[in-house]
Amino acid sequence: MQQTDSTQVDAIRDQGRWMMRLWRHARAPVVVAITLPLISGLLLVAQAYLLASVLHRAIVEGASPHTLLTPVLCIAGLLAVRIGLAIVAERCGILAAERIKFFLRSASHATLLDHRPDWTAARSSGALSSAIIDQIESLDGFLVRFLPAMAQAAILPLAFAVMVLPVDWVVGLLFLVTAPMIPLFMALVGWGAEAASQAQAAAFTRLSGLFADRLRAIVTLKLFGRAESETRSVMAASEGLRLRTLAVLKIAFLSSAVLEFFAALGVAGVALYVGLTLLGFVDLRLSVLTLQAGLFCLLMAPEVYQPLRLLAAHYHDRAAAKAAVAELARQFDGLPESAGPQAILKPTSDTHSAAPIAVDMERVSLHTPDSRRLVIDSTSLLVPAGRHVALVGESGIGKSTLLEAVARMRAFEGTIRLDGQDTADVAEPELRTRVAFLGQRPRLFHGTIAENIKLGCRSAGDAEVHEAARRAAVLPFATQLPDGLDTLIGEGGIGLSGGEAHRVALARIFLRDPGLVLLDEPTAHLDAETESQVLDALMAFAAGRTMIVATHSAAVADRMDSVYRIVGAKVLSGPHVRAARPAVALRSVA
Repeated sequence: MQQTDSTQVDAIRDQGRWMMRLWRHARAPVVVAITLPLISGLLLVAQAYLLASVLHRAIVEGASPHTLLTPVLCIAGLLAVRIGLAIVAERCGILAAERIKFFLRSASHATLLDHRPDWTAARSSGALSSAIIDQIESLDGFLVRFLPAMAQAAILPLAFAVMVLPVDWVVGLLFLVTAPMIPLFMALVGWGAEAASQAQAAAFTRLSGLFADRLRAIVTLKLFGRAESETRSVMAASEGLRLRTLAVLKIAFLSSAVLEFFAALGVAGVALYVGLTLLGFVDLRLSVLTLQAGLFCLLMAPEVYQPLRLLAAHYHDRAAAKAAVAELARQFDGLPESAGPQAILKPTSDTHSAAPIAVDMERVSLHTPDSRRLVIDSTSLLVPAGRHVALVGESGIGKSTLLEAVARMRAFEGTIRLDGQDTADVAEPELRTRVAFLGQRPRLFHGTIAENIKLGCRSAGDAEVHEAARRAAVLPFATQLPDGLDTLIGEGGIGLSGGEAHRVALARIFLRDPGLVLLDEPTAHLDAETESQVLDALMAFAAGRTMIVATHSAAVADRMDSVYRIVGAKVLSGPHVRAARPAVALRSVA
C-alpha cells in the first residue's frame, strides 16, 4: 500500500514538472508574457511615487496647477505604457497557450495513430475525444493566467517591499512579514481545490465517454427498448458532473474570499499605521513622516498584495490543469515529450518499393483483446516473396486477427519478420508504405467517392483515381450516380451499400505500390460476376507482389497459390493446393 502511494506521489511530481516544461514549446511568447508584467510593476512604483509627490505639492506646498502639469502628464504616460504592456502580455500569453495546445493535440493525435487498433478499441472513444479537446483546453488558464501570475507573485511583492523600506522601514517590514502568509493559506486551500478538480475532470471524462458511446449506439438502444434507461443514466452522470463542478467553484470562491480578507487586513494595517503616525499617536520613525511618504506607502499597500491576490484568483486554474494532465496521462498511458509539432507531423516517406516481401512468422500466438481466449497457438508460417496465400476457416477463428498481427495492428507473442527484419524494428512510415492492408470494415469519410479513393495516395491525379476505380469495379455503380466519382457520401460510407463501400476502399490499394498486400474478405458482399471482375484486377495487381487473403470465398481461394485453414488455433494445410507451384513452407510448433 505504501509503495502504491509512493508511486502515485512520484507520478504527481512528474506531471507537475511536465507542466512547468510546457513553456519550452512557445519560448518567445511565454518569456514576453512573463517579463512585461514585471516591467509594468516597476513602472507602477514610479507612477505611485509621482502621484504621491503631486498630491503633497498640491496639498502641503500649495503648488499651482501649471507647475503640476508635467508630473501629471508623466503619470498619464506611465499609465498608458502600463496598459499597452498589459495588452501585449495578454496577447502573447494567448499566443503561447494556442501553440502549446496545438502541440499537445498534435502529440495526442499522433499517439492515437501510433497505437494499434486494439489499444484504441479498449478505450472509450468519447473519453479519448474529451481528453484531446476538453482536458487540453483546461490548460488554457494555467498557461495564460497562472504562469504570469506566479512570476509576478514571486518577484513583485519582495521588490515592492524593498523599495518601500527606504521610505518607511515599518511599512516595508510589515509587507515582508504579511505577504508570505497569503501563499501559505493559498497552498492549504489549494490541496482541497486540486482534489475537487481531479474528481470533476474524471466525472467530465465519464460523461463525455458515456454520451458519445450512447450516441453511436442510439439505433441499437432504440431497437432493444433501452433508450429511456440510457437517457436516465446520462442524466444521472450529468447531475454528478454538476455537483462536482459546483464543489470546485465553491472552493475557488471560498479561497478567494479568505485571501482577499488577509490582503485587506494588510492594507488596513498600513493605513492605520500611517494615519496614527501623521496624527502623532505613533512615533516609530527617526524623522517626521511627510504626506508624500505616507501617501506613497498607502498607494503601494494594495499593489504589494495585488500579485498575490491575482495568483490566488488563478490558483484554481492550476488545480484544473493538474487534474486535466492526470486525466491525459491516464487516457494515453503517459504524457508526450517532443520538440514540438514539427517532430510529430512528419511527412510519410516518398520511397516506394514494389519488390515482393517474404513473411516469416515464428511461434506466433494471438489472444482476443480481453486475453481470455487463445486464437492462434504458437504457429510458424513462411510465405516466400511473391506468393499468394489464402487463409480460410470459420468466422471468428482468427483469420483477421492474424492479418492484423502481420500489419502490426495487434499485439502478439512470437516473431514476425518481413524480409528478415522484425516488424517491431520497421519504422512506421516505411511499414505503411511497403504493406497495404484492407480490413473487413474499411473507413470511409464524409467526402466524394474520388476523395475517399485518393486517400490511398494523396498525390494521385484524376486519371489514376479513375483507373483505380475501374479496376476495383467502382465505376459500374458510380456512373449511375448523379455526379459520378464526385458524388458525396456520408461519414462511414453512408449512401453506399456494404459491397460498394468495400470496393471504394479496395480502389485505394490500386493507387499504391506495396510489396505485401493483406486483404480481409476483399470480395465480401459481391455477386459472382462482380467478384470475378474484381479478382481479375486484383490478381493482375498482385503479380510480382506477396499477397495474403483471409476469405470464405472458394473463388478467391482457387486463385491463390496456397491455401491454409485455421482449425483449433492452428494454421494447417488447406484441402487443396494449386499444383502449379510448390506448397508454402509451414512450420507448426507444438
